[in-house]
Amino acid sequence: MSAPEPSLFDILGPIMIGPSSSHTAGASRIGYIARRLLGETPRHATITLYNSFARTHKGHGTDCAIIGGILGFAPDDERIKDAFEIAQAQGLRWQFKFHGDATRFHSNAARLLLVGERNKIEIVGASLGGGRIKIQEIEGFSVEFNAQLDTLVVIAQDIPGSIQRISGVISESNVNIAQMFVSRNRDETPPMASMVIELDSPLPKTSIETIERFSWVKFARLIESIQEGSSIYEK
Repeated sequence: MSAPEPSLFDILGPIMIGPSSSHTAGASRIGYIARRLLGETPRHATITLYNSFARTHKGHGTDCAIIGGILGFAPDDERIKDAFEIAQAQGLRWQFKFHGDATRFHSNAARLLLVGERNKIEIVGASLGGGRIKIQEIEGFSVEFNAQLDTLVVIAQDIPGSIQRISGVISESNVNIAQMFVSRNRDETPPMASMVIELDSPLPKTSIETIERFSWVKFARLIESIQEGSSIYEK
C-alpha cells in the first residue's frame, strides 16, 4: 500500500500547546499512545529522551508535553502547561534520562516505560515534525504506525491460526482492516508475536474483549485515532 499524500495538516502543523510541533505536539502524542497501551492510570513513568529531544527538552517543553500525553491530554489541551503539577497531584512519579548522541534512534526519539497497578508497557516513538509521529517499538517488538487511523495492538503467543482468528473477530464486527504489521520473537518461550492492525472504522469494545479472552493473547489495546480535543483525562 502506497503512503498517503501529505495533508494540509502535515504542511501547516497541528493546533497545539507549546513552541514546536516536533518537540511538543509529537511528544505529547507519544505519551498519549503509551497511556492507551498501558490500559490504566499510570503510577510511574521512566522517560528516556534521545538526541535533539535530550538536548532541547527544557526550552521546547518536550518533558512537559510527554507528561501531559501520559496523563491523557491531547496536543491542544491547555492543561499541558501545568502537566507536572497535575501529575504530582494525581500521584504519578516520573524520572527522565537523557542520551544526546544515540545514533540508532531518530533525532527526536523517546523511550517510555509506564507502570500501573496491574500492567506495564514500554514503547519507543519518534516525532517526525508537524505533529506527526512514528511508534517504532512496543515491548521490544519492531512496529511502525502513526495512530492516524484507529489501531489495534495485540501481543500474543505465536501460534498457527492466530491471525485468522483475530481477523475473524474484526470481520464479524463489520470493520475493515486497512493494513497489518506482524513482528515475531521466537527466542521467547513460548514464541511471541505482535500485531499492529490499522482499521478503517472504530472497533467495538466487545470485539476487543473477545480477542482478550483468547487464552494465547497477552493483551489487546485499541488506540483511537488522535485528533485535536481527544483528551482522555477526566478532571
